[in-house]
Amino acid sequence: MTEIKFGTSGWRGILAEDFTFANARLVCQGISDYLKQQGLAQRGVVIGYDTRFMSEAFAAAAAQVMAGNGITSHFTTRDCPTPVVSWAVRDGKHGGAINITASHNPPEYNGIKFSPATGGPAPAPVTNAIESLIGKMTAAAVRTMPLAQAREQGLVVDLEPRESYFQHLRELVDLEVLKKAGLKVVVDVLYGTGHDYLDAFLKEAGAQVEVLHGYRDPYFGGHRPEPSEEFLPELSARVQASGAHLGLAVDADADRFGVMDAAGVYHDANTVLGLLFDYLIETRGWDGGVARNVATTHLLDRIAARYNRPVYVTKVGFKYLGEYINNDQVVMIGEESEGFSMKHHLPEKDGILAGLMVAEMVARKRKGLPELIQDLFAKVGPVYNRRLNFALTPEVKARLLVRLQTTPARFADLAVKEHITLDGHKYVLEDGSWVCFRPSGTEPVVRFYFEASSLTALERLKGAGEALIQEA
Repeated sequence: MTEIKFGTSGWRGILAEDFTFANARLVCQGISDYLKQQGLAQRGVVIGYDTRFMSEAFAAAAAQVMAGNGITSHFTTRDCPTPVVSWAVRDGKHGGAINITASHNPPEYNGIKFSPATGGPAPAPVTNAIESLIGKMTAAAVRTMPLAQAREQGLVVDLEPRESYFQHLRELVDLEVLKKAGLKVVVDVLYGTGHDYLDAFLKEAGAQVEVLHGYRDPYFGGHRPEPSEEFLPELSARVQASGAHLGLAVDADADRFGVMDAAGVYHDANTVLGLLFDYLIETRGWDGGVARNVATTHLLDRIAARYNRPVYVTKVGFKYLGEYINNDQVVMIGEESEGFSMKHHLPEKDGILAGLMVAEMVARKRKGLPELIQDLFAKVGPVYNRRLNFALTPEVKARLLVRLQTTPARFADLAVKEHITLDGHKYVLEDGSWVCFRPSGTEPVVRFYFEASSLTALERLKGAGEALIQEA
């Protein structure tokens, strides 16, 4: 049996190798046992799924296990974005959610996300408890019930959460501002669950919308369904050709966002998070600070300092950030891997809401993204950053991580002022720039993050980081 371990966002595996029906049923049995232990089983679970190969069949298997354990499943009637599944948990006051998705991972992967009653990603104590339960069981411990029987007994009921979720969005997004602006937007849903969500809400708000890849392709066009620059050339081309004001993208389960300006130029998540944090403080009048993970831009820190707001720093993984939403401590939470949520919303990243807030910002300011970025940098100073992924052999990776433990006196000819080991190894340098090396929790790579106040300085950090990795 495959060892089942939850990463930063659920359990994922390669289809037919790790991610099998037998393993998926074991995970679901572990979840059902956990819900019973916590006294949450009687509240039922939400079951959703994405557009990957056989996701709905794995979701049906999850419902069969829940029914076999006497737990009612509220089963989405179509593929469903992760933030909408999370919203349905909160809205229906259910005990949790099982979501069949591997998010932005390559097409050969699938996975299971478990969300507890809070509606966000399960924190480590919860996933550790579920892993422990799974580790003690065999296939014989799994209890199931045929789906038809479960439906007859009312243990599987249909759930259509879109309108409830849209009603919630109407309380967060300024529709009047959007309606007055008459934006033209191209939306790329990357063959995923965002179709009829991001585009439909924008249309309701009066935008003229063109949709790309709004149909199911389990191969996702032959690449990862991730809304980063390398996977959005068609979006860039259509934005330019159509004269749109914006290009917006979401990943396969619509929890991550991608943003392009009217020239079809991609703007990284760190910069967009900075724009949104400044915009929310300026327009909403909310109290609170910002929470980011250790690998996310210090642009947020500069904005927080300007407004005398606190900054909370966590390990990588949205599950660590969500508590700041639940505790009403922040205006916004964000991470550089295209993750965003905000006050009065969910402790879960939401690419749909992120796109809508960018559209609202452009509509209200009546400025394009380059001008908005220029305005922000004029207030707090320029910040540039990048992330590189290095696929390393286990031996090289181990040597690198040992080497990083020793704090260097200098990095890229700058004094190292601080060595942060909260998650990976982060060196903060004398001029405020920084680098961070971190093994991924969901992919077999080491990530190298780096940030500086000029593009020239950024290139120096890049060269020094690549040299260090090559020497390992």
